[in-house]
Amino acid sequence: MLVRQDHHHTQTSTPLEIEQSLSASISSTKLHIIKVSRLHRHRSLDSRHHCSSKTNRTRSSRVIHVTIRPSSNLHSMDRWSTTTVSMSYARYFHTASILTNGKVLVTGGLNSGGTLISAELYDSSTGVWTDTGNVSYARCQHTASVLKNGKVLVTGGYDNGIYLNSAELYDPSTEVWTGTGTMNYTRNYHTASLLTNGKVLVTGGSDNGIYLDGAELYDPSTGVWKGTGNMNYARYAHTASVLTDGTVLVTGGFGNSGYLSSTELYDPSTGMWNVTSNMNYARLLHTASVLTDGKVLVTGGSGNGVTLNSTELYDPSTGMWNVTSSTNYARYQHAASILTNGKVLITGGTISGVSLNSAELYDPSTGVWSVISNMNYARRDHTASILTNGKVLVTGGYNASSLTISLFLRSDYIYLGESKSSGSDTFIPWSTL
Repeated sequence: MLVRQDHHHTQTSTPLEIEQSLSASISSTKLHIIKVSRLHRHRSLDSRHHCSSKTNRTRSSRVIHVTIRPSSNLHSMDRWSTTTVSMSYARYFHTASILTNGKVLVTGGLNSGGTLISAELYDSSTGVWTDTGNVSYARCQHTASVLKNGKVLVTGGYDNGIYLNSAELYDPSTEVWTGTGTMNYTRNYHTASLLTNGKVLVTGGSDNGIYLDGAELYDPSTGVWKGTGNMNYARYAHTASVLTDGTVLVTGGFGNSGYLSSTELYDPSTGMWNVTSNMNYARLLHTASVLTDGKVLVTGGSGNGVTLNSTELYDPSTGMWNVTSSTNYARYQHAASILTNGKVLITGGTISGVSLNSAELYDPSTGVWSVISNMNYARRDHTASILTNGKVLVTGGYNASSLTISLFLRSDYIYLGESKSSGSDTFIPWSTL
């Protein structure tokens, strides 16, 4: 590990600048930069995390750690290719949904022009994006759920100071949006989960800075929302995961007491919430993935002013959390995708106000994280969707390449997966669309 200390605070280099400089210096060696990071603490996250084109500024520390390893100890690393096709609109804080016909529906979000009303479709068979009908209300930080009838339910969100309780349905057969019943609460940074009975459970979120414990159910057969039991803790920027037994696990977030480590279970058969064991670390803006063995993997997030690289597993059979190996990069506002081979891919995110282009794979059989090839663009608040062919489509996001430079992305990339070669993993490069 190399450690650089900058005695002139106003000229402290960013991790990206350090990595670029060192990459040029060691390009002829057999070393590879694994990690460039700062010892830091960033500003606490609160209701300021709304749809806003303003970059959050944080004070960086003066010590920069650079971790390098011999390239022979790494998975093979490949470069990204040049962008050829992109979405029509740059966007972040949007949603991406895999339709029953295999296409990907992207809705809403935010860019430098404001909150978006547009929606567009990606066809993986042609690699082409096409505009589709606009949503009725511009929105970001909303949710989108594919119903059992194939329609897409979009709920809530935020638009230029206005919190939304509206909901609408997209019909892929007609490409038309229609309004449906409004939720009982306006909310953003909430969750929406498709239950095994076909209803949609919405939980928590923020209503004009008020953290919500309210939960409600949408019935597609009637288009009506009904309240269900309140959670034990008000929370926003949390996660909700449907477990193999049909119950819903809610984890972390931010509430009236600050960062939350609490978790709780919703039972659709009774409409009741029950507290389960706490996570080992309080966190918000993290990810939660249901593994093939039924356990839930939680990664990263922000907790008590620190960006986390810790990950932990929830075992539904015991109701207990156990720490597993840490990611190579601390991150929050990232994306996590479960690949067809059962591994978990995490991409992007942010730390200390700087967006990340790194990607890593978690192998549940070993509990180990592996660094894979970087995306061409650093990004946070993007989406990552598993296509019907097993590839991963990453769309949009926000790129703060430094504390003063910000980009809104419309670039899209596909992770092609991994193949086996000579008994070791060989990673196929990321590809443009």
